[in-house]
Amino acid sequence: MNFIEQKLKGIKQQVNLFFLALGFFSRIPMPHWVVYSPENLNRSSRYFTLVGWLLGILVASCFCIVHLFLSINISLWLTMVFSLLLTGAFHEDGLADTADGFGGGYTIEKKLNIMKDSRVGTYGAAALIMVLMGKYLLLVESSYIAYSIIVAYALSRAVAASLIFDMTYVADIDSSKIKPLANNQSKTDLLILLVTGLPIFLLLLWQSALLLCCVLMFVRYAGKFYFIKQLGGYTGDCLGAAQQVTELIIYALLLLISTRLGL
Repeated sequence: MNFIEQKLKGIKQQVNLFFLALGFFSRIPMPHWVVYSPENLNRSSRYFTLVGWLLGILVASCFCIVHLFLSINISLWLTMVFSLLLTGAFHEDGLADTADGFGGGYTIEKKLNIMKDSRVGTYGAAALIMVLMGKYLLLVESSYIAYSIIVAYALSRAVAASLIFDMTYVADIDSSKIKPLANNQSKTDLLILLVTGLPIFLLLLWQSALLLCCVLMFVRYAGKFYFIKQLGGYTGDCLGAAQQVTELIIYALLLLISTRLGL
C-alpha cells in the first residue's frame, strides 16, 4: 500500500468514526457504509465535540428560521422540541436516570439498579422539569440565543466526554440499557476532543472564552469528584447528566457575561 492509499484509508477511518459519533448522539441516519465495532465506538469519542458543533448549528438554525415568523417565546419552545427530536432526548434520559439513582439509592448497587430501570421516578421528573425550564428561562433572557446554543451544545459534550479519559466505567455493559457505550479514551482522543472546542475563541471575545473555559474546567472536576463519591466511577447516564448540567451552566454564564460583566 503506497503513501496516498494509506492516507486515504486513514481519512476514511476518521470519517467513519465521526459518523459513528453522530449516530450515537443523534437520530440522524448514518450512511450504510459506516462500520461499527466496540473499538471504533471507543475511538469515536474524539469527535463528540465536533458533533456538538453540528447539532448546535442545526438547533440554532431552527430557532433563527422559526423566529422569522413567530415570537421569541414560541420559537424557543419549538426549538427545544426540535432539539429533543434531533437527539432522541438521549442526554435528558441520562439526567433523569442519574437523578433517580442518586436520589433513591443508598448503596452503589442500588443506585445502579435504579438507573437501569426505564421508568422515570420523582427525582428524575423533577430534574428534567428544572433543567428544561432553566434552559428556557436563561435563553429567553439572552440577546444571543443562537450563539449560546451553538457554544453550549459543543462545549457541554466536550466536558461530558472528557470524563471518559480518567474515570472508570462502573456499569455492567452486558446489562446496561444503553448499549453500546464509548468507555475508553486515549490521549489522542482527548486531545482531538479538546482542540475541536477551540472555535469558542472565534465566537466570543478572548476574555469571555477564557473565563468560560476556566469555569468548565472546574465543572468538569466537580462532576468527576461527585460521580466518584456516588458510584466510584461513571455510567452512560452520568455522562448524559453531566452534559445537561454543563449546558445549563454555560447558558447561565453566557447570560452573566453579556448582561453583568460586559465582556
